[in-house]
Amino acid sequence: MSTVAEIQEAITRLSSVERAELRLWLESCDEDDWDRQISADAASGKLNFLKRQAHSAKRHGKLRALPGAV
Repeated sequence: MSTVAEIQEAITRLSSVERAELRLWLESCDEDDWDRQISADAASGKLNFLKRQAHSAKRHGKLRALPGAV
């Protein structure tokens, strides 16, 4: 049996509370992965186009306030 299959089998034995805890933990892992990817993309310059777009919009007076922003 593969590791994934073993994990899946173990999950079927968890209570609903334990599955909810696992779900929150997995979501946290996904968020950490997302943060690392965004940081890597920013460091590599992949997101520089966003900076250029924002500066261009500012120069042309096209920036808008975010909804709910003061």
